[in-house]
Amino acid sequence: MLTLTSPSPRWPLTRHTSRLWLAGFALLLLAGCASQAPIDESGRQAGQWERQQADVEAFDTWTLVGKAGLRTPEENVSANLDWNQTPYYFRMLISGPFGGGRNVLEGREGRFSLSNSDGRFEAETPEALMEEQLGWSLPVTAMPNWVRGLPGDPDNDNTGSYQLETDELGFPSHLTQDGWEIDYRDWEKVDDLWLPRRMVMHYDNVRITLVVNQWQASEE
Repeated sequence: MLTLTSPSPRWPLTRHTSRLWLAGFALLLLAGCASQAPIDESGRQAGQWERQQADVEAFDTWTLVGKAGLRTPEENVSANLDWNQTPYYFRMLISGPFGGGRNVLEGREGRFSLSNSDGRFEAETPEALMEEQLGWSLPVTAMPNWVRGLPGDPDNDNTGSYQLETDELGFPSHLTQDGWEIDYRDWEKVDDLWLPRRMVMHYDNVRITLVVNQWQASEE
C-alpha cells in the first residue's frame, strides 16, 4: 500500500531563518559603522592628521598661489600672493590693491629685501620691512609653518609658545601664537597630504584671510 506523507510546512522555518539572517546582517552593519573612522564631507578622516604630521613637517619646499584679504577698521582690501618657500630662502610676490602694485619680498640667511617700483629696501626682519614700506605686515616669520597647519618654532624669539586646538577629526582648528589667533576653516588634499585651503588670522583689530588656490611641491 502506498502511504502518502504530508510534507512538513516550510514557511515557519524560512521565516525564522530570515529573521536570524536579517539580525546577523544588522549586527554586521553596526559593527562596520562602529569600526569606521569618522569622516567629513571633504573626505578627511579621524586619525589622518596624526599619521601625516611628520610628512607635513618634512614638506618644507613648496609653492603656494592664493589670495589674501586684509581688513582693518580703516580698510578692506585684497591682494594676490605667489609664494616660493624653501628651508633657506623664500620669495613672496604680492600684487594687487593692498600690495600697492607689485612687491617682491625675499629672505635668505637672515637678510631680507623688498623690491617694487620705488626701489629695493632692506630691514632686519620681513615684518619690519613690510611695515616700513607698505604700512602693514604679514607674520612672515611664522607663516611657513602656520599655512601648513603647524605652530611656529616655540624656541624662536619671534614666535614663542603656542596653544593648539583640534577639531573632531584631530585636525588643527585654532592656533594661538605670538599674539595671533589662527582659525583653520577648510582643507584640501594635495597628493597624499591634507593641507589648509582657507585660514583666518587675527591680531588686535587686523584680520587676514588667506585662501590657497594651489599647493605645489617644488625643488630647491
